[in-house]
Order: sequence, then C-alpha cells, then structure tokens
Amino acid sequence: MRDRKDSEQTVATAGGRRWVVGEIETAAGRVPRVATCLTWRDRMGAMAMRWGIGRDRYKVAPGLYAVGNPTGESPLLASANYKLSFDVLREAMDGLDAWLLVLDTKGINVWCAAGKGTFGTEELIQRLVVTEASRVAGGAPLVLPQLGAPGIAAHEVRRRTGLRVVYGPVRASDLPAYLRHGMRAAPAMRQVQFTLRDRLAVVPVEVVQRLIPCLLVMLSLFLAAGLGRHGYHLAMAQWPGIALAVWVNFLAGIALTPALLPWLPGRSFALKGAGMGVMTGAALWLFRRYGLAEGLGVGLLSMASCSFLGLMFTGCTPYTSASGVRREIRWAIPLQIAAAAVGLVLWVLTRWR
Repeated sequence: MRDRKDSEQTVATAGGRRWVVGEIETAAGRVPRVATCLTWRDRMGAMAMRWGIGRDRYKVAPGLYAVGNPTGESPLLASANYKLSFDVLREAMDGLDAWLLVLDTKGINVWCAAGKGTFGTEELIQRLVVTEASRVAGGAPLVLPQLGAPGIAAHEVRRRTGLRVVYGPVRASDLPAYLRHGMRAAPAMRQVQFTLRDRLAVVPVEVVQRLIPCLLVMLSLFLAAGLGRHGYHLAMAQWPGIALAVWVNFLAGIALTPALLPWLPGRSFALKGAGMGVMTGAALWLFRRYGLAEGLGVGLLSMASCSFLGLMFTGCTPYTSASGVRREIRWAIPLQIAAAAVGLVLWVLTRWR
C-alpha cells in the first residue's frame, strides 16, 4: 500500500513485524494479515509500556490490515497506531474476519488521541482515501471505538467517503459479542468502568517519570536541613526522617491517590490529592512527633506534593474533560506552589531554633 511505503520508517514495534502472518490480495492491492494471538514479545512490550520504557517508539505503521479472511462485507474497525491499542484490538478479534484501519495518532491511544485531535475526522478521511478502504470493505459500516467519538464528525465522514459510521463498545473485548448481535451494543458495553485495576495500571509509568524529581527533592531537603543559627553543617541525623517523609508522600500521591480515588472527597484531582496529603502529613506528625511549626510545615509540604501528584492523573481517567483539565491546572498549580513555599519556610525556620 502507498501509505505503508511512506510510513515504513515509523514502524518501531518491540519485535519488528513478527505479528504479520501473510497477505491478502484485494481490489486496492495487497493487505497484510496480522496474527490474533499475542506472543511473549508482544506481552513483554506491553509490560515495558506500563513502565514507560520506549513509550515514544511503540508504534505500528498506519494503514489497512486484515485479521482472518475478510471479504468486502466484513466489518472495518478503526484504531490508533499505538501498538498496545493495536494489540488489544487484534487479540479481541481472534477467530473473526475483519479489516483493521490504523490511523496515524503519533503513537497515542484512541482516547487520548481523540482529545488531542490526532484521532480525528481529517486523519480518518485521509486514511480511508489513501488505503482505498471503501473498495476493500465498502459493504459494511465503519466501526469506530466509542472513546474516539470526541474526535470524529461522523456525518462529515459519511459525506466525504460514503461510509456509514457506527460506534462500537468501550472495550475491544466486547467487540465479538457486538458484531455477533448485528452491531448492537448492550448498555453495559457503553459504560466506562474505571476499576481499581484500571486506576493502578497508570501507576508504574508515573513512578518512573517522577522518580528522579523525587530524589532531587529529597536531596534538596537534606541539604537545606543543614541550615542553622550557627552556620551550616550536614545534618546526617535528619537524613532518615527526611527520606521517610519524602517516600511516604511519593507513594501516597502516586499509588494511594488513584487507588482511593472514588472515596477521596471532592471532584477535583488536586483536591483529592490534597486530602491524601493531609492524611499523610497527619500520619507523619503522629509518627515523628514534630513540634507545632515543623508539623505544620511538613503538613503543608505533604498536602502540596500529594495534590500535585494527584493532579498528574487528571488526564488519565474518564472523570475529566480536556477543558476541565486546563481549568484545574490554572487554579491548582499556584495554590500548590504557595502551600509548598509556606511549608518549606516553616520547616527551614525550625532548623534555626
């Protein structure tokens, strides 16, 4: 295919193209057939993605693919070129015949790409035209993932390509049942579930991304602890307490905030994180027996840090919209900076006593 030749250099999957298991001859040329059973390389690649390893390179070439032995009447399913999304889709189609249209979403999953505009109307139309998908699979509707709906104007796709657009279920695992029932989705297929497993799935990549800043903060606090009325000296005795406070807040903000998300007060992620920070600061106060000024300082630092770490999850959930995220960032970041500054001043002043 023409688009595949242009995009060959963008193929950067963990195991090359081992998931291609042949070709199908169509009216628009040869289309690669992909495997529906994931290999250990695919699963290792998915595990690496959970930890943010090689995230920017985990892509497949956009274009048209086949699973099974599809015909012109077989469903045409659209997806992103983030390989993790692509793998989930092709695995769900095991034992079925279908065409897979992969859009160039710059290696971003469907949901996020729809918000960013890369899983959008123009990209979808261009990919349909370039791959001549209507010649290959013009006898069935184009099935889009439900989470991609914010980026697609279905009426415009129909007007410019002639293909009727329908929205499939939220999860790819429901596609076989959806297709068997004449592309009718049960109510449960339309509901976005955000279970504990879903919430914790984003924790590893956050740990990797925030680890170095966390270590730098810990080192900075250790160096600041040496300040005093009689000059400066390294406060080695305070190192365990500083390390404990930093790591407790790090783990509370990164892991406990998403785990306890439904039960933390407020709708804003910054407020939910702040609530977790208040509990963390109180626990540290009771455990370390801080004085009043130092305890208040640690509490404010805990509240600011957990609030910031909680805010980082706001774009990873179905709880918020893109505009809501921007609004929350505008008011939350200044308050977090102010709380951290006051807390740091109180904590440093106790070194002079």
